[in-house]
Amino acid sequence: MKLGIVGLPNVGKSTLFNSLTKAGASAANYPFCTIDPNVGVVAVPDNRLKALSKLYNSKKTTPATIDFVDIAGLVKGASKGEGLGNQFLSNIRECDAIVHVVRCFSDDNVIHVDGSVDPLRDIETINLELIFSDIEILERRIAKTAKSATNNKELKKELEVLKELKDILESGKMASSFSSDDEEVLDFVKSIGLISYMPVIYAANVSEDDLANDAADNKYVQTVRDFANDANSKVFVVCAKIEEEISELDDDEKTEYLEALGIKESGLDKLIKASYDLLGLLSYLTSGEDETRAWTIKKGTKAPQAAGKIHSDFERGFIKAEVINYKDLLGLGSASLAKEKGLMRLEGKDYVVQDGDVILFRFNV
Repeated sequence: MKLGIVGLPNVGKSTLFNSLTKAGASAANYPFCTIDPNVGVVAVPDNRLKALSKLYNSKKTTPATIDFVDIAGLVKGASKGEGLGNQFLSNIRECDAIVHVVRCFSDDNVIHVDGSVDPLRDIETINLELIFSDIEILERRIAKTAKSATNNKELKKELEVLKELKDILESGKMASSFSSDDEEVLDFVKSIGLISYMPVIYAANVSEDDLANDAADNKYVQTVRDFANDANSKVFVVCAKIEEEISELDDDEKTEYLEALGIKESGLDKLIKASYDLLGLLSYLTSGEDETRAWTIKKGTKAPQAAGKIHSDFERGFIKAEVINYKDLLGLGSASLAKEKGLMRLEGKDYVVQDGDVILFRFNV
């Protein structure tokens, strides 16, 4: 999974990226300090892996990972090349979802590019740039498709969809507001690669004081929550400064520090939950003496396709899957005991894999 982090200059975007990835991207207090998109690979925290690895005495433990891409500070006119924005819009297209950092704190020492704190204005500024960029793509696609659509029913249908999308964007709405009951049409729209069609998670960056009660009293955060709710997006509250501090701590120190602040989850934990939820993802697990590993798949994935995540031979030669829920396995303490108790199930090709399944695939090629 790849998440592109966007936001106006000085909203805390690069600070958040640094703390999430410890990649050391420059976070100076002036616009465009992020000139090259920084990419950081982050391990998905998963306590199940540690427990299973200990149970099997695994030589290696491999978590699921997320790629974070820090996209340079976008400003008005980015789609026309202002503020170095144009080249970075193409970086966003390669991502699975957008993490949009919005400033929901007041601090006279941190300059806001527009002179005042207004998260909805900031969201609109970024969204308009994404819309303008997408309109250009649609105009080129419409011109190309129109030339060949005269005697082709399929291309005629595509042309109608392209024009409908362009109308939506020109009305100031995101392409994500497009709807259809036709799965083929939705697959086509997704294949175009429009940024404004991508899922969005809003990171409401607040001061330390607002963190303990999840910014319940922060008027800026509430406006972002209302906006996101209408747009079927996700929101999580984060304090980039706190994330920066805890990124330097080990796991035990981090837990103690969060407890002292009255916080249950770090920003990274919140973001991962939001992204898995928004993108409809889950993790299944494989465990043995050599390796314990988490594998990320889409909800609704059947056993053969889940096996293919490990290797194409596993999917091609799929026979059966030995499946047990990780809680049952850990509760009993061994796979052999789980089999004795009848908790280890043999599942076929129609089995839909669930989050927390520990699976051993049987295959033959």
